[in-house]
Amino acid sequence: MNETMRLLTNRRTYRNFDQKYQLSDLDLQQILDAARQAPSWMNGQFYSVIVIKDEAIRKQLIEWNPTNPHILESSVFLLFLGDLQRTKMVSETYQKPYLVDETIESIIMATTDAALALENAVIAVDSLGLGSVVVGSIRKFSKEISELLELPDFTLPLFGLSIGKPIVEMRVKPRLPEATIVHYDKYQPYSYELIEAYDKTMEHFAEARETKLWSQKFADYFATKPIMVVDQVARLKKIVK
Repeated sequence: MNETMRLLTNRRTYRNFDQKYQLSDLDLQQILDAARQAPSWMNGQFYSVIVIKDEAIRKQLIEWNPTNPHILESSVFLLFLGDLQRTKMVSETYQKPYLVDETIESIIMATTDAALALENAVIAVDSLGLGSVVVGSIRKFSKEISELLELPDFTLPLFGLSIGKPIVEMRVKPRLPEATIVHYDKYQPYSYELIEAYDKTMEHFAEARETKLWSQKFADYFATKPIMVVDQVARLKKIVK
């Protein structure tokens, strides 16, 4: 197994960081360069990254995300946006209609491009011997974050990434059985017993922050009215009707 495969198959999330550690400008630039080189549909690059070092901003983010203190304790926090503002400028320059509000495709493109850039950043961080944790809960406060950071229309906060030097070693988290994820040629039906087996695996893994079975957690989540980004930010009606 080569070093790249070793990094990918041993990736883990870190939430506890050395608060005295400062990420060097060189390492930060390498992470950003890796993120920007991620695949992108039609090379559209429908995302932006905000590097947040300011302590006051990060403290405010924690007020909205109190279960994520690493936003401040990490060396730097990256905020990944879906960004359709850039192509709006292009459309205006060419005097073309900008019809992103007529399809969900634009949201899919922006989210996918941002996610690919995020993953490149995660692997770059690991390659530098550092650690990171992805923060998806920022979408619950997208309106507030948009105002705080003075984001333009046609942008939306999607997820953040705390980066730092880990002080607590983490185990590699088990994933769902391969048969529930990987299919060849056709989608292959599988027994619910595989999900039950995964519940037992995760119970045995005993991650302290998990208080429910994996299956119960998502049964509850999808039974709750959504409060994420598209549901609460009125200005995104310019993107999705």
